Amino acid sequence: MQEGKRYNKTEKRSGKEETTYEIRQRCLIIRLNEELDHHNAIQIKDKADKLIERNHVKHVIFDFSDSGFMDSAGIGVIMGRYKKVIFIGGKIAVACVNSAIDRILRLSGLYKIIDKYDSVEAALNHLK
Repeated sequence: MQEGKRYNKTEKRSGKEETTYEIRQRCLIIRLNEELDHHNAIQIKDKADKLIERNHVKHVIFDFSDSGFMDSAGIGVIMGRYKKVIFIGGKIAVACVNSAIDRILRLSGLYKIIDKYDSVEAALNHLK
């Protein structure tokens, strides 16, 4: 598998591109171009799990640059990926979270097990 390989979903909702996936430096970057909620949690989880297993991914970064909302299903997606990578010494990170998502992550206690970064590049640099 080539570094920096992108996996795009071809479907679009409301003219907006859906979640995209990229692997760089054994890190899976999940760019959420939609809300991380019960409507799309299963698809994101399934695609991420396939990429993690097939490409020996160690770390996962959730990029919230283009996402403004996350519900409890989103917390489940993050927790599930954490459980997948923690056993191989991997980490989960979030990048570019807005104040609403930041509050959800803080109240859920996820910041005890994941790190927050201002950008995907900062997360990649830290996870090297």
